[in-house]
Amino acid sequence: MRIVIALGGNALLKRGEPMTADRQRTNIRAAARALAPLARRHELVLSHGNGPQVGLLALQAAAYTSVEPYPLDVLDAQTEGMIGYMIEQELRNLLPRDVPFATILTMVEVDPADPAFTHPSKFVGPQYEKSDADRIEAEKGWVFHRDGELFRRVVPSPLPRKIFEIRPICWLLEQGAIVICTGGGGIPVMYQPGDGQKLAGVEAVIDKDFASGLLAREIKADLFVMATDVNGVYLDWGKPSARLIRETTPVELRRHTFPAGSMGPKVEAACAFVERTGNSAAIGALADIEAIVKGDAGTFVRAGA
Repeated sequence: MRIVIALGGNALLKRGEPMTADRQRTNIRAAARALAPLARRHELVLSHGNGPQVGLLALQAAAYTSVEPYPLDVLDAQTEGMIGYMIEQELRNLLPRDVPFATILTMVEVDPADPAFTHPSKFVGPQYEKSDADRIEAEKGWVFHRDGELFRRVVPSPLPRKIFEIRPICWLLEQGAIVICTGGGGIPVMYQPGDGQKLAGVEAVIDKDFASGLLAREIKADLFVMATDVNGVYLDWGKPSARLIRETTPVELRRHTFPAGSMGPKVEAACAFVERTGNSAAIGALADIEAIVKGDAGTFVRAGA
């Protein structure tokens, strides 16, 4: 079975943890232990989040004032390489040496007319107290929104339209490779207005779940899984009446509203994948990933009758 697994930020960095390489490697090592059994039995394509890492690189770059800070598309590329390297290495340490791997820097086309460019909403980077957020906003012109009790930077999050490296990804899968790609939603690029032949990077971050859903559709995945830090999709989340949805359809799921900054994109990505392919999508905890693939855990979204 060909499976796309989108690793949520919890696979790399849990909320409140220091953004050190050692901490991220420890978390990725745990993720690799959960993924390795699946890699032995299925065609596996992995994507991952990168919000905290992009934010940290931006802060580090801003601290060195002799050169202009690198734009977000370049930081997206850096984090794809960094995180993909760690995932690949930790999985290699658990699988036979002859298993081929490839980490692909993945460019994703976005529309210059996407309304996200006038309404930034994607969280990146660490959390700040309000006073610090206000100071950085004044210094750098960044936009901040509340994230729980604290504040985080937000940037445009346009919808993905095309994955440029889709053919090499398919070629690698045909050779039995485990592919790591579309990290952090991919590197956002667009064709230059007035010159439709030239690509340029964009100061934005594409939602990982939407990009992973597009990836899953284009490689004709049999199953699309979004691994996060909760064991599925809940109705009345955070209330005494909260209840887990075990199995549903896109029509049923869209009757409910989910938070735009957390479960909302996952639900929409799952529904879009199911509607356009007829195959199933699932949302659940990384620790339950084997049971999710078997259909015994998580929330499954399946095509209606």
